[in-house]
Amino acid sequence: MTVKLTVISALGSLVWGTLLAAMRVSPVPLMRGFGTAYVNIVRNIPLTVIIVFNSLGLADIFGVTMGATDFKIQGFRLAVLGFVAYTAAFVCEAVRSGINTVPLGQAEAARAIGLSFSQTLRLIVLPQAFRSVIGPLANVLIALTKNTTVAAAIGVAEAAALMKTMIENEAQTLLIGAVFALGFVVLTLPTGLILGWLGKRLAVKR
Repeated sequence: MTVKLTVISALGSLVWGTLLAAMRVSPVPLMRGFGTAYVNIVRNIPLTVIIVFNSLGLADIFGVTMGATDFKIQGFRLAVLGFVAYTAAFVCEAVRSGINTVPLGQAEAARAIGLSFSQTLRLIVLPQAFRSVIGPLANVLIALTKNTTVAAAIGVAEAAALMKTMIENEAQTLLIGAVFALGFVVLTLPTGLILGWLGKRLAVKR
């Protein structure tokens, strides 16, 4: 469950975060304002508040079920929505920092040959930006993996919820805690090492 939450949330965060980054560098003031406001507001709200709001606010008050009739599936989808909304703000800032490393002359040259803003961003700027921010994105992914424990607050049976149940049943807090801590190290350490190596290999030489 932890791996599923991480993978699906990471993909959603990457897409939404990239769109937010595009908004933040957009020539349209309204889009820039929305992107800036979203990032500044969402990343300063505790993740637990966002996850609990999805469950109590969206589901219980507004009746948003995310197309699920089963409570467990609904909780999973609401948790993913919360993780995507929260993590995308950090992905946005990482991608935007990568965009800022691309020489301005390249964007100007693209406009000179008639490319639109979206074409310049998609064909020239973003491919270089992603290569320069693999390292920071790896840190965001590692943080997301650890943040999945918050999903236990709305009844999603991921690692933290399982650990709580096992501690209640077995009464061996230190041993069970150590096993789950090791489990997260096993999940996050290879991710950091692989993406760190990939970042160095694909880094744009300037």
